[in-house]
Amino acid sequence: MDRTIAEGAVVLAPHGRDAAVAAAMLRESGLGAATVRDVPELVAALRGGAGFAVVTEEALGTADLRELARFIADQAEWSDFPFIVLTARGGGLERNPGAVRLLETLGNVTFLERPFHPTTLISLARAARRARLRQYEARARLEDIREGQERLRLALDAGGLGAWTMEFDGNKLECSSECKAHYGRTADQDFAYEDLLAAIHAEDRAGTRAAMVESATTRGHYDAQYRCVWPDGSLHWVHISGQTERDASGKPIRMVGVSRDITAQRRHESRQLALLTLGDGLRQMTDPAEMSFLAAEILGRTLEVSRAGYGIVDTLNETITIDRDWNMPGTQSLAGVLKFRDYGSYIEDLKRGETVAFADARLDPRTASAAHALEAIHARAVINMPLVDHNDFVALLYLNHKEPREWSRDELAFIGNVADRTQAAIERRYAEISLAELAESLERQVEERTRESEAAQEQLRQAQKMEAVGQLTGGLAHDFNNLLTGISGGLELMQLRIQQGRVGEIDRYFEIAQGAAKRAAALTHRLLAFSRRQTLDPRPTNINRLVANIDEFLRRSVGPAIELEIIGELELWTTLIDPNQLENALLNLCINARDAMPNGGRITIETANLQLDEVEARKRDLPPGDYVALRVTDTGIGMSPEVVARAFDPFYTTKPMGEGTGLGLSMIYGFVRQSGGQVAIQSEVGKGTAMSLYFPRVLSEEDREHTPERREAARPTAKRETILVVDDEPEVRTLIVDVLQELGYETREAGDGPAGLDWLQSEPGIDLLVTDVGLPKGMNGRQFAEAARARRPDLKVLFITGYAESAVIRNGQLEPGMHVLTKPFAMDALARRIGEVIGN
Repeated sequence: MDRTIAEGAVVLAPHGRDAAVAAAMLRESGLGAATVRDVPELVAALRGGAGFAVVTEEALGTADLRELARFIADQAEWSDFPFIVLTARGGGLERNPGAVRLLETLGNVTFLERPFHPTTLISLARAARRARLRQYEARARLEDIREGQERLRLALDAGGLGAWTMEFDGNKLECSSECKAHYGRTADQDFAYEDLLAAIHAEDRAGTRAAMVESATTRGHYDAQYRCVWPDGSLHWVHISGQTERDASGKPIRMVGVSRDITAQRRHESRQLALLTLGDGLRQMTDPAEMSFLAAEILGRTLEVSRAGYGIVDTLNETITIDRDWNMPGTQSLAGVLKFRDYGSYIEDLKRGETVAFADARLDPRTASAAHALEAIHARAVINMPLVDHNDFVALLYLNHKEPREWSRDELAFIGNVADRTQAAIERRYAEISLAELAESLERQVEERTRESEAAQEQLRQAQKMEAVGQLTGGLAHDFNNLLTGISGGLELMQLRIQQGRVGEIDRYFEIAQGAAKRAAALTHRLLAFSRRQTLDPRPTNINRLVANIDEFLRRSVGPAIELEIIGELELWTTLIDPNQLENALLNLCINARDAMPNGGRITIETANLQLDEVEARKRDLPPGDYVALRVTDTGIGMSPEVVARAFDPFYTTKPMGEGTGLGLSMIYGFVRQSGGQVAIQSEVGKGTAMSLYFPRVLSEEDREHTPERREAARPTAKRETILVVDDEPEVRTLIVDVLQELGYETREAGDGPAGLDWLQSEPGIDLLVTDVGLPKGMNGRQFAEAARARRPDLKVLFITGYAESAVIRNGQLEPGMHVLTKPFAMDALARRIGEVIGN
């Protein structure tokens, strides 16, 4: 940008030595000066840059001043070039018509009558220069303003924001071109306040106006989201933010703000909500027909089409049988049997497994001849998505719209997602029905074969079984009912407070619901431990070091009234265990010991190496070999033989109601047995209890990476790592993807192993695979991970599972680069573990 500052004078005095004398006077006073011979040279000098001009009246009197007038007219808005005109004696404006002419031509003129004193000329020259410098300052301020406006415009454009101003006096609206585009208008189209109101969806108009009035009245920030209808009839979403400006008296005079098109965002949110709704509904349904209709209804409402449905296909007869479909008001159902050939030739594409989508039946060559038949059933625009089972085209998911409509790639992907989830749920339901029928048949056969054989023994076994099941289910029902009450009650009160506008009270109910959910997760974890089905992450571990790491934590947990002593074997062997689970088990044992000593006492934690021969091993119900023992002894009240016999039973507890779940010891027992070890109890009433845990020795270096300290989740690097999430549960996959995207990762997702392999083949830049273990379509998570690592040996893998750990961990250890996270998990725990794995 031109920031030239010229301060010197240009002198035009053609007679004698006038020009030289005037220039010399200016230079002697410290003012730069240059002389020119005529008006054309004067104009050239002025266009080249000058502070002011000193000219004589006679130099301009008879000259052609058009170029000089053009220079003056061409000045920028900040410029008003100063002239000092030297007139003859008696040449004032009132007696000199020529001076008046010069004033009209030159504009900013100061007349100096000759003869004059030199100091007068110098004074006028300095004043002219000061005036010119002030003009340069104004130019700089104007250019800064323009630069700021341009930067603001670029920032708004970069953020997809439009600017607008609303003058309350007369409701005058001014909008930028980007703002007009948010309402489907071009930059050259008029867009007044009345046009804005007309563009807002009729259902949103009153609320939008009320929000603006309230903002202007209460000095609040104006923020609104509403639907608008473009001139072409399409529906869009706009987010408006604004602030009210007021005069000195506080009266609102205008509102200024920005607009943003959030159509894509709202559509994404709507579709995510639709997928969650679909998942919830499918889990609660048992009738495949109801499942199909739910999917059709969700698609129809979310995509706002005329019809959506699901039908069974007979490829031999080229027909589709529709039991029920979803239709918007004014569109009739297609229930019944329809022939594909009555509506075009696209059946051939469907047989090849290809999705058929056309925006206008009149224009597509496959349907042009049958367009009238399609329009008659409100199907001028159509999507037909074939559903394939074992390479056979067996069913069809279809969407119809009565008007021409383009189908976007996002819409096709969303429809495919709904179709896949629905078909998977229906297939699972059919499998459950078949399994139930098989089980019923087997049960009948067993009953028939055993009906005649010590009836008394059967009754006894049944009674014992029912007692155990009753104890287990009774305890589960009691605890889960309490937990569900906290979750559902907290959510209901949150919803009620939001409806009442009392959002300040939401946090306490959120904490209640979240706390109950965490306790439910802990209960499930304990049940899996008892059943020996929890997911473990075993590592070579030195138990001495593990105990030392949590020494201070254990002492705080048992309290000052309890003396805690630790006695460790000097050269303790290494064992293969999940260190986190052992920490939990040790903490549970110490807390149980503390509770057994209400008046204080001593807890002793001991470790030892044991070599068990056949006799000693048989006493402990273990195979012969080398073991590491961990023993926790207390000086408490002890247990009777009857209590010892039932100590590991689930939900069995000797504590008062509400002070224990009865799952602590059963969880420890399940964990130790699942780790290949054994638990033994030695106790006597009044003399205390010793709990001994035995773990097999492993001949490998201990894993020194384990630490009980938690680490913060690592953020993605500047290259934005890409993570592939594979889980057949849509809700779980959605939550994981949302967390990863919130952290800044790029994500890809799939519902099964084959689909995940397609992603890995098409995108070699995937950095981490996060996969469930239990996946459909004949490939579990472990098999999928192995297939993926066959292509990408360096690919890192994080298994997420709540069960069937044997499918993940083989021979007691995970392969390098593979990790495991147990469901259920908190989202921050997932984020932290992702950061740990991807940062390794």
